[in-house]
Parts: sequence; C-alpha cells; structure tokens
Amino acid sequence: MIYTYLETPIGPLLLAGEERLRKISFPGGNKAFPPEPGWRRDDEAFREARTQLTEYFAGKRRQFALDLDIRGTPFQRRVWEALRGIPYGQTCSYGTIAATIGAPNAMRAVGAANGSNPLPVVVPCHRVIGSNGKLTGFGGGLPTKQYLLDLEQGRVPLPLF
Repeated sequence: MIYTYLETPIGPLLLAGEERLRKISFPGGNKAFPPEPGWRRDDEAFREARTQLTEYFAGKRRQFALDLDIRGTPFQRRVWEALRGIPYGQTCSYGTIAATIGAPNAMRAVGAANGSNPLPVVVPCHRVIGSNGKLTGFGGGLPTKQYLLDLEQGRVPLPLF
C-alpha cells in the first residue's frame, strides 16, 4: 500500500491505497490509524482525491467523483452506498439508512457498518445522527463530526482562496 497525508482544517488526513484510494484516517479519534509497516509514502499519490478533498474543505465541492477501492461485506457496501446518497448539508438517522437499504430493523447493524466505513468524508458517515437529532459516535471524534456538519451547513468561515 502507498500513503500520503493531506493537511485539512481538521488536521492531517492519511490517504492510503494502491492504484485507487482504499482508506482515509483522521488524525485523532478512536478509528485513527497510522501507516502500517511495509506501506510506502508517496506524496504524489492520490492526486485527484487530494484535489477533491481540498475543494470540499474550501466549501467548493459538495459531491466526490472518485474511483474508490472500497472493501467490505455486501451489507456494509449497501450501507456505504446509501451514505453516499445523503445530500450535502443534510443528516439522517440510522433508522432511515436501514429503511433505505430494505432492512428497517437493522439499525444497530447499520451503525456498525457506518462505524467501519474505511473512507470517511468521501463516504459521508458524518451525516448520520441519532433519531433524537443528537450526534452519535464518530471514528474521528465528535468535534470532527460537528466540524464537518457545520462546514456543510455554512457555519464555518471558509478560506478566501
């Protein structure tokens, strides 16, 4: 695997994969991870992903158009595809995602799949909140989740560039 880092307002994101982007890691939170032994750093890698993520954090991109190498169980992949359907700046509950994928009683399984999303931000798991409207766990930490939601809802001052 190759990896690089992208500086963002929430700290450096680790981007990893082979020919296509497979993983993103936040700088903190309970799902953060460092490069594994044997990974090779290449700061020229994932040029398009770096461009699109930079545009997102600058408030200029609302949807990602990347060729991803997303790996998971068929159920996880259905959940992650449903996450990609949540519009920019909006949120929904785990129950809504469960109903969307045709498994209305699978809210906990949806939560587990959401929590194992290997490509946060690009696959917007931060847009899923509790049915009571409150923020729930997030691999990058709740302050990061709040920042991403605030960014999308126009509550974060954007850079002038």
